[in-house]
Amino acid sequence: MKNIALTHIHESLGAKIVPFAGFNMPVQYEGVNIEHETVRNGVGVFDVSHMGEFFLKGENALALIQKITSNDASKLTPGKAQYSCMPNDNGGIVDDLIIYMISDDEYMLVVNASNIEKDWNWISKFNDLDVEMENRSDDWSLLAIQGPKAVEAMQSLTSVNLSTIKFYTFEITDFAGLPNVIVSATGYTGSGGFEIYVKNENVEAVWKSVFEAGMKWGIKPIGLAARDTLRLEMGYCLYGNDIDDSTSPIEAGLGWITKFNKDFVNAETLKKQKEEGVSRKLIAFELTERGIPRQGYDIVNSEGQIIGNVTSGTMSPSLNKGIGLGYVKIDYTKIDSKIFIQIRKKQVAAKVIKLPFYKK
Repeated sequence: MKNIALTHIHESLGAKIVPFAGFNMPVQYEGVNIEHETVRNGVGVFDVSHMGEFFLKGENALALIQKITSNDASKLTPGKAQYSCMPNDNGGIVDDLIIYMISDDEYMLVVNASNIEKDWNWISKFNDLDVEMENRSDDWSLLAIQGPKAVEAMQSLTSVNLSTIKFYTFEITDFAGLPNVIVSATGYTGSGGFEIYVKNENVEAVWKSVFEAGMKWGIKPIGLAARDTLRLEMGYCLYGNDIDDSTSPIEAGLGWITKFNKDFVNAETLKKQKEEGVSRKLIAFELTERGIPRQGYDIVNSEGQIIGNVTSGTMSPSLNKGIGLGYVKIDYTKIDSKIFIQIRKKQVAAKVIKLPFYKK
């Protein structure tokens, strides 16, 4: 297992450290529910430095990105970011990622930690365009400062007006006394805030500055367990749970990032799925009885027949009810459809709902 640059800080704060995606990561400090509420109502900091950062440079950088990703990156301008995915050859997803346009011929791709090597090899395979590729994943740290108080808590650390950085845009600016820091409004919690990209050698000083600046707003460190409950309340897909090499973006409800006005890897298969329909789809559901759905549980119909499976599930701290995502046969995907989650020997009633679970 690799350590991130601030492992010693997290240990000193009493974090529970667990192996995750090849790294030793802080999963919780005080407890999931307290940390979850801190982000929903105030401001908290996740260390997500395990994420991967690839830099693509050159006049053909956009052409390569257009070839490997499903969204239309030609819509980007410098300072804008885009959520996308990389389809594979058999209708599944290599990874989901965020593309940052730094300048006309330079992009940063932020990929999932567990897929860094796989993604690098996949992109390299298609790079016959002489695009300069650099994997800086081991050199960079990433702090996600999330919550409704993030703007005011962090404003003293930068000269840029943080309230003007809109969702999925970023600034390369001064932050915590450092020049040229990427400050991006691309968090994964649904409660606003920023992601701060800095070099490993600077991250400890930035961490300390962030906590000093945020002290009067009650800033706290937050672990990956609360990150998972927060993203699930918004219905955001997690790679390895809700999407993977065997799930198509059309099945996963990611048709909105799958644009057929360009050619990309396996576009024909996905276009056919969009036009002809699919046999299963990812749904969001909430339990109408007490219970906690977990990844891998069967989803059944009123006759007890298996119609799908849970890909993500939890007891929602904000809603105090069991919620989840899962793939089911297409006949059971309509909003308000009644389904059942097989929790041990009991079939617990649930209904299909429209995302997000958590509405501000």
